[in-house]
Amino acid sequence: MSSPAPRIVIIGAGFAGMWSALSAARKRALAGKADSAVEIILIAPEPTLFIRPRLYENDVSKASAPLADLLAAAGVQFVHGAVTKIGVEEKRLEYTSGNGSTSTLTYTLLILASGSKLFHPQAVVGLAEYSFDADQMESALKLDAHLKSLAALPESLARNTVVVCGGGFTGAEIACEMPRRMRKILGEGVNVRVVVLERGESINFMGPKPSPLVQEVFQELGVEVLTGQTIASIDAEGLTTASGTRIASKTVIWTAGMHASALTAQIPAERDELGRLFVTQNLKVVGVDHVYATGDTAHVAADDQGHLTLMSCQHAMNMGKSAGNNAMADLLGLPQAPYSQPVYVTCLSLGPWGALFTTGWEREISLVKEEGYKLKTQINTELIYPPPPNRAAAFAAADPALQLIA
Repeated sequence: MSSPAPRIVIIGAGFAGMWSALSAARKRALAGKADSAVEIILIAPEPTLFIRPRLYENDVSKASAPLADLLAAAGVQFVHGAVTKIGVEEKRLEYTSGNGSTSTLTYTLLILASGSKLFHPQAVVGLAEYSFDADQMESALKLDAHLKSLAALPESLARNTVVVCGGGFTGAEIACEMPRRMRKILGEGVNVRVVVLERGESINFMGPKPSPLVQEVFQELGVEVLTGQTIASIDAEGLTTASGTRIASKTVIWTAGMHASALTAQIPAERDELGRLFVTQNLKVVGVDHVYATGDTAHVAADDQGHLTLMSCQHAMNMGKSAGNNAMADLLGLPQAPYSQPVYVTCLSLGPWGALFTTGWEREISLVKEEGYKLKTQINTELIYPPPPNRAAAFAAADPALQLIA
């Protein structure tokens, strides 16, 4: 009886997982192997890529892309399931399918691309019960439904006030959209208040060069900023800070911080403060022979200057390509290619003002306002979407040498 074919299993259908699958399939084809010679399986709750960088937008109906046809065209099998347990020594996964049943899946090599989630500290009383976020598609739709429901309520300061907890990238993008989003729902003449609460002493997430411009945009859009604030509790009518400040609001949006997928804790290896696994430049987990980590689950340098990758689709896409390529090369005994992504950019959407595009780790300002927004739109609607569902296009786009921005 012949031995079963070796198998690469990829956990996660986000940017890193999708590109890992396509890149592994591309490497398999370049090596002249039939699809059946090395199985590639991607497991996720559903075969859909959710475009998380777009979930701050007013309309998220187009912020997703189906993957079933694309994966099938590339010779990648899809398994519906949420992985609950990783047995590294046994090379076995346990997962729960949509109907609630539990199944197992074995692997030869594993690529962990399960992403990250918004961190909800237990110390904030009422956070889980009364806050909203735009971290996942489900929560973004919940926030949208809540905002629309405000129109049925009598006018009050709490109804008209949105508090954004966290003055980072996501917080800024949401806050700058909220004044016009709320007025579209409640009426143009309504006195809408949008407040950003930041734990630090300033809004400085963009660094010393672009940050003053971001603060000017906040002022122009009427977004208030309160710094040095730690949230103590949230309830149905507002929040209270650790210093005793009370803000009346029926809409508290949490954006403060990301942590890697909880599945990283099941890999017996070192993790950083964000829960990311330390990996080699080939994206293999340090000290674990048969596991690779990529995207938001991996701690790795983006270049030879020591800049660490960020939890962003900009890095996840190319990290996924490298992980898939190197895992397949590892399995076939072929040379690997170290991950490197020296090009770094940011493109921050700032509501009706437009967008701010910067280049380099020093974040030199390149494009602003309408020109920046045009590029942001191109990035969000063209560059980060998967290629058309045919084998040639998928393999061409999965070349790990390609550099994409997002």
